[in-house]
Amino acid sequence: MSQSPQERLQALRAQVDSINLQILDLLTQRARTVQEIDKVHQDMGHEFYDPQREAQMLNALEMANKGPFSNETIKALFREIFRASLAMTEQAGRAKILVHRRTPEQRTIITMPDGVTKIGDGSFQLIAGPCAVESHEQMEEAAAALAQRGVKIIRGMAYKPRTSPYEFQGLGEPGLKIARQVADKYGMAVTSEIMDASQIPMFMDYADIFWVGARNMQNSFLLRALGKVDKPIILKRGLAATLEEFLYAAEYIVSSGNPNVILIERGIRTFEKWTRNTLDIGGVTVLKLESHLPVIVDISHSAGRRDIAKPLARVAKASGADGLMVEVHPNPPVAMSDAKQQLSIPEFHALMDEISDVEMA
Repeated sequence: MSQSPQERLQALRAQVDSINLQILDLLTQRARTVQEIDKVHQDMGHEFYDPQREAQMLNALEMANKGPFSNETIKALFREIFRASLAMTEQAGRAKILVHRRTPEQRTIITMPDGVTKIGDGSFQLIAGPCAVESHEQMEEAAAALAQRGVKIIRGMAYKPRTSPYEFQGLGEPGLKIARQVADKYGMAVTSEIMDASQIPMFMDYADIFWVGARNMQNSFLLRALGKVDKPIILKRGLAATLEEFLYAAEYIVSSGNPNVILIERGIRTFEKWTRNTLDIGGVTVLKLESHLPVIVDISHSAGRRDIAKPLARVAKASGADGLMVEVHPNPPVAMSDAKQQLSIPEFHALMDEISDVEMA
């Protein structure tokens, strides 16, 4: 007795369902084989992705294709499979690095020298102060204002990697001495940017937190050297660095022995001209999901202008960041660097009032 059209349809659908399961089984087998290949590549020190190998596979599939799908369709389907395989190996690689968050509860908490101030414990901390140390009077006035608002970490930048070699480059070691003296007077920790591994012995005498600027984010020699330092390290995201590159830079420090790394999102370079950089607030959230390291948002360099500092600060706090970095100068118009983005002392107090009612995510 012949099948009715409905019965025939059901039979064909059952056949498709069976084929789907076979394809799924083959995809699972393929994924497991890819994982084995990835292990061999790691043992050999090779990158997993090989564009020549991918081209060879696509050419072989094109030659073996008997229809009814076109060659372009077959290649598109298998490219998706290849992409999924690559994503699987990349995710597995990220899960192995030390800075990767393995459980939702895992977090790195960094304690300042006072034994009380902590970054990464759920509190919201501020790192503030002038773009650069210019004089004892300037640092004294800034520190006094910051101390009134409970700031415990002051910027003491004595070496400035400027875009132009003709711009103010910092006071050097005398600037570090000024920062140390003022910080001690007001019970603050000093953070200062280190340019080269040869400066480590000098910085040990003055800085409580070593600062790696955006331009040095991928200076692997410096990062490894700081991994052997028994002090916290602030690591700023590079000007055009991906989040993955950012975390691997942190991995250089952590894998070399220093687990106390603080990440700073400082904006990335895009086509936008109305701000100095573009603040990647979504990246802050992703960093908090992917890594257990604390994340601070730099609202000064990300904007390059003081007039939008308050809304950026509110957004940063609401995003779940562990704190803010903001530049504050007693007299911004005469600042020797980054005058347009530094807040005056009254503007700093207004910013603190602005974010007081914002809850952390």
